[in-house]
Amino acid sequence: MGRKTEEKMRTYHRYLGFFLAGIMAMYAISGIVLIYRNTDFLKKEVAVEKTIKPNIKANEVGKALKIKHFKLQKEEGNMVHFEGGTYDSKTGEANYTEKKLPFVLDKMTKIHKATSSQPLYFLNIFFGAALLFFVVSAFWMFRPSAPIFKKGIYFALGGLVLTLILLFV
Repeated sequence: MGRKTEEKMRTYHRYLGFFLAGIMAMYAISGIVLIYRNTDFLKKEVAVEKTIKPNIKANEVGKALKIKHFKLQKEEGNMVHFEGGTYDSKTGEANYTEKKLPFVLDKMTKIHKATSSQPLYFLNIFFGAALLFFVVSAFWMFRPSAPIFKKGIYFALGGLVLTLILLFV
């Protein structure tokens, strides 16, 4: 590749890096928070009052309220008692507590976990493509004849080997 291509790749790498700095920080922070999603780390209890369809069977209440790991405790007349709350089958009123991340962290993790059924998935595709560009363009940061390029290749191979080990452990 010529010097012009090398310069262009470095320029694109630099300005795309500046442009994506905030998005990279958001994905880094939300990724760390998501590691602890099966714990109560940083979560606060929030009271929820919801009215759903009345006369739902007790074992279907969790699904209707979209509560993961729903645990039915008992039924007393109209009242269905479950871990963290109650449901009145006569009125459809449910009162329960759920643990939520603070507002900003909650929004960040929702972006991070966006699926193809949500409009934000385009951001995830763009960000993934940009990261792949960073991988490729990093090899244009230094001339192949420079000693630092050779050292960079060793580090890249080390990272690749570590990744392969972690994938198969």
